[in-house]
Amino acid sequence: MAKAAKKRAKASAGSRTKAPARKAAPGKRAPRGAKKTLTTGAKIALLRRMMEIRAFEDKVFELLARNVLKGASHVYAGQEAVAVGACSAITGRDYVTSTHRGHGHCLALGADLKLMMAELCGKATGYCKGRGGSMHIADVEKRNLGATGIVGGNIPVATGAGLAVQMQGKDSVVLCFFGDGASNTGGFHESLNMAGKWQLPVVYICENNLYGMSVAFERAAAVNEVASRAPVYAMSGVVVDGQRVLEVRDAVLEAADRARRGGGPTLIEAKTYRYRGHSRSDPRAYRTKEEEAYWHERDPITLFRDDLLKQKLLTKKQFDKLQREVDAAIAAAETFAVQESPYPDPSEVLDDVYCGWIETEKGLVRTE
Repeated sequence: MAKAAKKRAKASAGSRTKAPARKAAPGKRAPRGAKKTLTTGAKIALLRRMMEIRAFEDKVFELLARNVLKGASHVYAGQEAVAVGACSAITGRDYVTSTHRGHGHCLALGADLKLMMAELCGKATGYCKGRGGSMHIADVEKRNLGATGIVGGNIPVATGAGLAVQMQGKDSVVLCFFGDGASNTGGFHESLNMAGKWQLPVVYICENNLYGMSVAFERAAAVNEVASRAPVYAMSGVVVDGQRVLEVRDAVLEAADRARRGGGPTLIEAKTYRYRGHSRSDPRAYRTKEEEAYWHERDPITLFRDDLLKQKLLTKKQFDKLQREVDAAIAAAETFAVQESPYPDPSEVLDDVYCGWIETEKGLVRTE
């Protein structure tokens, strides 16, 4: 299994299939997207963001083990390069939809560690006042339309958002993150069919971590690569190394630029790996130690750190300082969420549940 995973990872890097792109409307100036080149400071910022996500997820797993954090939580450790690379390629006018494994996407967009941790702990100070928890975080101010606990449930949402911005004549794009398991749902095929037919500005990003829960992708799919399905929906398909943050960023930059120019959607498949089980109840008995060792050797943070060290854009001393700063930020987030933040007041249980309605003795009544 380890040899097969290694073979798939090598074969996937850089492969792509393309569909003809639709030209932008005559006379319409191509809008500006995210910067293609990165300064040294910007690259170090990408490294720090990946480190923050890893440290956050490690803390979440620890709090789950201590039973401080209740309920289900699906950590993102190992996949950080996908979220950080993709989200660094878009602008403040673009949108994102996320998944049940969505902490990394939210943090990659610049979410506050304290508010994130408070939300997971069900506290009133969280992003959704403690009502969303781990699988339903949204941060509309940063164009994060929210995560969903339904596998593949965000794909139609992203497609609808893409249709909305197209109809409004905006130059926004929508990033849609989902896993390899979601690529076998009906909503995936229906959504990509619509997006291809209408040439919607959506970048579909499949984070293929090789397993849908405990089922290997190669056992569940009739194709070897999710991206190979792109041409039948009249869109470009690209496979990238999901452990390389800049490779992910470049692919999303190209896809977003094409979408802004009227070239339609793209399906990007990022080959990656989740270090933990599907959830805390998953002992990972379906994976070999050799396979896990192979992917740990290709840790996205280590790969990018080593690249920066080799290029003399970062020193070991600077990296150690970054790690201390990240550790301090995570500790502060834990204190804020666990010790300083209150639980929601029970009297507010119906707040935000019904928009434009109030509860009376006769039941729910619409307000003006």
